[in-house]
Amino acid sequence: MPGISPEVISHKLSISPAHKPMKQKRRSYDAKRYKAIRTEVDKLKSISFIREATYPVWLANSVIVRKAKGGWRMCQDYIELNKACPKDSFSLPRIDQLVDATADHKLLSFRDAYLGYN
Repeated sequence: MPGISPEVISHKLSISPAHKPMKQKRRSYDAKRYKAIRTEVDKLKSISFIREATYPVWLANSVIVRKAKGGWRMCQDYIELNKACPKDSFSLPRIDQLVDATADHKLLSFRDAYLGYN
C-alpha cells in the first residue's frame, strides 16, 4: 500500500512450483463496462495503489459487476491463481475478534471497510 514501508508489513504468495503460470484470455465488455473499468483503473493508478506490469507471469481478468445501489464494482478473477496457492491449514479467526484485538493500537487500517467488503 502506498505510504507504508515494507519493513512494517509485506505479503508474498506461496505459489506451488507444480503449477504453470496462467494468463487468462482477454474478456470483452460493452462500452459502459469498459468506461467503468477505465475509471477505476485510472483512480487506482493516480494514488499509486497499482502499477502497470510490462511482462506479467500471471494475468487475471477484471470482472465488473453492478452494485445494488447503482454504479459498478471491479473485482479480479483469481480462480487459476487460487488453485496454484496451497491452502492454509490455520484459517483466520472470526473477523470481529481481529478488529477487537486491534483496539488501542497506533496503526489500524479499515481499507475498503466503508464499501461493505468486510
